[in-house]
Amino acid sequence: MRSLLVGIIAAVLFSQPLSAYIHFNITERGQSIVVKWQRMPVRWFAKNSGVPGVTASDFQASVSRAFATWQAVPTASISFQFAGFTGAEPSDEDGISVLGFQSNPGMDRVLGATGFIVDVTTGEIIESDIFFNSIFPWSTSAAGDPLRFDLESVAVHEIGHFLGLGHSALGETEVDSTGDRRVLASGAVMFPISFGRGVTRDRELQPDDIAGVSALYPDGDFESDTGVVRGRVSRNGVGVVGAHVIAFNPETGHLIAAFTLTRNGDFEIAGLTPGPHIIRVEPLDDGDIGSFFDASDPIDVAFRVAFHDRLAVAPRGGAGDAISVAVQPK
Repeated sequence: MRSLLVGIIAAVLFSQPLSAYIHFNITERGQSIVVKWQRMPVRWFAKNSGVPGVTASDFQASVSRAFATWQAVPTASISFQFAGFTGAEPSDEDGISVLGFQSNPGMDRVLGATGFIVDVTTGEIIESDIFFNSIFPWSTSAAGDPLRFDLESVAVHEIGHFLGLGHSALGETEVDSTGDRRVLASGAVMFPISFGRGVTRDRELQPDDIAGVSALYPDGDFESDTGVVRGRVSRNGVGVVGAHVIAFNPETGHLIAAFTLTRNGDFEIAGLTPGPHIIRVEPLDDGDIGSFFDASDPIDVAFRVAFHDRLAVAPRGGAGDAISVAVQPK
């Protein structure tokens, strides 16, 4: 879900096992099943109505570019097909995936949201709809419009959810004079908070987004050409749940991150360029925890930022020795 100020994952009931990136999962009979499309190309429909400043044809063209952005990832095996215009609503449970505008004044901070129908036995996505909230002004201008929100940018974010990706915490915000959060910087399209009107930078995927979708839909060489850093985060000897762990490659400048997703504080960051990485661990205290985890999850934010005391090497085609980072309480 892409929001103006805060975001809530559209599938908060999905569990999250140890993963290089938060992928949507369901638990069936005690087993975690990854939620993803299992047949390509994925067919999608566009609602046959627009909003002021954006015709149905403008909408379809902008969203098609957003789909093409994800399809162009060379390390992921995904493809999409535009199936035509429809009078169906994105909220209809009708077996087809519909993207379109809808008015939802009750979600006055939400620009768009993605919903799913999933086979709970296999994890296969049967239908996924995306709505864009027409209470906001929208633009499909190539250069952006300073008075309107960029449709293509929000569509790229929502299509990440459509594919089964959760939110990334690679971003920095500050609280403004009204008490709202303003984005200062973002290291992923899947960061849950929008930059605001007129900004088009989220039309382009960043390394964290590419690692996330490639881990979910790997092509033939992705796993053999990249590496993994794994380990554990603890505080006073006890595993930390929900710590944000960032791998920084000093050679490429790439940032790829994960969370500790077990009570033992385990994490795994995959999709890394082979070589040494700087590992930073931080609490998830810059935003709404509900954008990333269910409210009932025991997320620990009462610790200080910490770094692993040496470079962690991601070997090509596998994982190196597990590392351990001990954090201190605030």
